[in-house]
Amino acid sequence: MARLDPKSNSAQKGKQKRDAAATKARILEAATEEFAKYGLAGARTAAIATQSQVTKAMLCYYFTNKETLYRAVLQRLVSDINAAFQPTDWETQTPAQALESMLRAYLTFESQNRWHGMLWFQEAIQNQGRYGEETGWQAGFQSIVSVLEKGMEIGQFRPLDPFLTAINILGVCSFYFDAHENLKYLDSQQQLLSPEMVERQTEEVVRLVLAGVSAGPEV
Repeated sequence: MARLDPKSNSAQKGKQKRDAAATKARILEAATEEFAKYGLAGARTAAIATQSQVTKAMLCYYFTNKETLYRAVLQRLVSDINAAFQPTDWETQTPAQALESMLRAYLTFESQNRWHGMLWFQEAIQNQGRYGEETGWQAGFQSIVSVLEKGMEIGQFRPLDPFLTAINILGVCSFYFDAHENLKYLDSQQQLLSPEMVERQTEEVVRLVLAGVSAGPEV
């Protein structure tokens, strides 16, 4: 009787894992768009299966049901958002530098995740945020609050309400992308999502926010 080659068996298992990961990634990508357009209530698993090139049976194999898939979509998105809010070299950065790092990272995230804003609004409208609350998205928000508090503590930022200021910062960063389908009619000559315009918007946001929180002109 022929003996199995352990190396061949290990390679096969590795391929299966890679294939499974790729399949799940395709499903999540398709589901993100579907949920962003129609929310949890209106999204169709058949459409997600077709878009991700899998059967409905395979979709259910990986994610059980639509609600489980929706939770997975939100969790992946929030994990990416929270990662974007983590400043690099925390111990060596001033609060202003850390805040700038967060702004640039989040603006980059927004420009590369076109369905983020729509998905979040659908969650608010249809579910009053209860699924989103489970994801721990508040950690990224708290990172901004912590940087603002540290900046005030050392006198680099002016006295402000860190909670409300963090909310306003989120709005400044996200509105440009979330409202693009409306804003594009303001000036047909402006390609708002072009790399050049996104770069210009990033610099404007960084200057606006840092000037707004600064305790003095040197910042």
